[in-house]
Amino acid sequence: MRFRPANRRSRVADRARAGFTLAEVLAALLFMAIVIPVAVQGLYIASRAGSVAERKAVGTRLAERKLNELIVTGQWQSSAQKGTIQEGLRSYPWNLQSEPWAEDGAMRLVTVHVSVPVQGQDYDVAVSTLMDASQ
Repeated sequence: MRFRPANRRSRVADRARAGFTLAEVLAALLFMAIVIPVAVQGLYIASRAGSVAERKAVGTRLAERKLNELIVTGQWQSSAQKGTIQEGLRSYPWNLQSEPWAEDGAMRLVTVHVSVPVQGQDYDVAVSTLMDASQ
């Protein structure tokens, strides 16, 4: 059995064309050098947004609980109050703000602010309600 030289040359040429050129490899590396940092930054932003949302939900729950407590005990009528709420191993500072409501002088806008720390930055969560000042 004899091999024809044309087939042999064709197979060698096919094998040589099967790999990537240096330009193609460099282009792929450049593309990855651009895309990977952008993807990592996107993951960081998504993680931070999740942490902020989770802590703000905790702050809202704590502010609502403190506001309800102040209303039930009648302590909301004091001009300014503040303190700290302990939740697990974390402490959350809070303060009460009571001001006249612009729409009706007989009503007061009572607001509890809770400060929640997220990755070194403090976020303020506020929960408000209207109370009859004559009570």
